[in-house]
Amino acid sequence: MPRPRAVSPEPAPERPKSIGQRLRAVRPLTDAQIEQILLHQRQHGLRFGDAAVALKLASRDEVARALSQQFDFPYVSTEDCALSPELVTAVSPFGEQAEVFRELRTRLLLEHLDPPQPRHALAVLSTDVGDGKSYCAANLAISLSQMGRRTLLIDADLRRPRVHQLFGLVNRHGLSAVLAGHQSAATALHTVAELPSLELLLAGSVPPNPQELLQRPTFTLLLQELLERFDHVIVDTPAASQGADARLLAAKCGAALIVGRQGRSRLADLQALAGAMARTATRLTGVLINQG
Repeated sequence: MPRPRAVSPEPAPERPKSIGQRLRAVRPLTDAQIEQILLHQRQHGLRFGDAAVALKLASRDEVARALSQQFDFPYVSTEDCALSPELVTAVSPFGEQAEVFRELRTRLLLEHLDPPQPRHALAVLSTDVGDGKSYCAANLAISLSQMGRRTLLIDADLRRPRVHQLFGLVNRHGLSAVLAGHQSAATALHTVAELPSLELLLAGSVPPNPQELLQRPTFTLLLQELLERFDHVIVDTPAASQGADARLLAAKCGAALIVGRQGRSRLADLQALAGAMARTATRLTGVLINQG
């Protein structure tokens, strides 16, 4: 009769670290200071992080970093990298502005980007320069990547590119070189160390013939290739006032989000741009009014 084998008990699952333990990894705190924070938390009905900030034992940035570690959520401090403070979804992910982009992300996913809807790249348009189009495109892309979805942000504004400035990168190689046949898309992509699910295709050198480059079949084939590789492709476009590039790009992407600026964008211009989307059978996902 075979002898029964001894079975080692499974190790108990490791208890998740508390916010206090996470905060200690970011900022050294003594046991006495932790007890002081816990007492203040109980007395005033605060969250641990808020109590630590109220007692000046931690900064908002340190609490946000600890929370991001606790919930495995990418968080970036502007003290540690070259990202612009405008990238609120990365540098202030728990603030009100970042929450606006999470709400936008949810609506777009439910109504336009997730199955059963057909897969499209999403072009982000505006009527004029300075409406916040690049700001919105970049923060939306970051927000999508924070869900763990592979996201690509393309700067297709070959007239006044800005994405490289937001991410603190040199705009040396990018889309213009790919469309001109001087570089492959694979070698032109940039990764963002602080945001592992996000990649960038910068505009590259500003060409003398942006519209002609974008009209080439190469761009359509490139989008198809990238849609196979990424879960979401967000395309920043030139302002509509700069030429027909934005309408052309929206038609090639198949879906568009229009950005306006409160107190500046004219309703007639927004309506005209929306009408142009309808005439090219481009799916209009909405109009976002930027209050910044």
